[in-house]
Amino acid sequence: MQVVIDQMQRQVALPALPQKIISLVPSLTELLYELGLSQRIVGVTKFCVHPAQARKTKTIIGGTKQFRMEVIHHLYPDLIIGNKEENYREGIESLSLHYPVWMSDITTLEDALQMILSIGNITGTEAKAFALAENIRQKFVLLKEKTAFCSRPRVLYLIWRKPWMAAGKNTFIDDMLQWAGWQNVLALPRYPVLTEKQMTELAPDWVFLSSEPFPFGQKHIAELRPLLPKARFQLVEGQMFSWYGSRLLHSADYFASLQRASRTLG
Repeated sequence: MQVVIDQMQRQVALPALPQKIISLVPSLTELLYELGLSQRIVGVTKFCVHPAQARKTKTIIGGTKQFRMEVIHHLYPDLIIGNKEENYREGIESLSLHYPVWMSDITTLEDALQMILSIGNITGTEAKAFALAENIRQKFVLLKEKTAFCSRPRVLYLIWRKPWMAAGKNTFIDDMLQWAGWQNVLALPRYPVLTEKQMTELAPDWVFLSSEPFPFGQKHIAELRPLLPKARFQLVEGQMFSWYGSRLLHSADYFASLQRASRTLG
């Protein structure tokens, strides 16, 4: 038995090497597979789309905000991995009465790298986790070097429609924007609701419309263009900005490509 401290500063008592793991977060499911733990995963959420075999071969325990407790109890896991923002408090508290629940809390790249190392430690995959974290770190260091002397366009990053919602400060998306050389036009924290008047007053250089959680498309650019006639618009892959597991291996290159495209467009 080992007692560890998770990213919410909770003490979690774990078996020496967990054998029945449930992931409550899509990006962490992908990370567990990357660390070679597929045989030890017993349950995932219905939103765990990467890798594709996860939902085909593992038991679905519900969504990130609504767990199927009877299914989880049937699986009787010895490790559940969740996230403060993506999961709901009542469900986590209920599960913690019965099982070891290790919680992540991530708003920066450094938080994500520490999470990868911690999961490697508690699952006995330390070497793979260290190599993965260092690979990601180097990719982002190189990205920052490439964008160090570029202009820093002011970006409004939209995540929802009806109402309009955007990613503000103290979010992982905001940290990704900073690493990639953009300025977040929003000074408000978290994910504020914005009126059309507020968006007009923000006067962003660029508007990024994320593919998730709301699936923005070209028709939404057409809807927003009269409101922000001087802004440029870009549909962006939300997973690259908001998934904080092994997907980060690809995020830095994706951001670099967006930067090149934006400079080309002027």
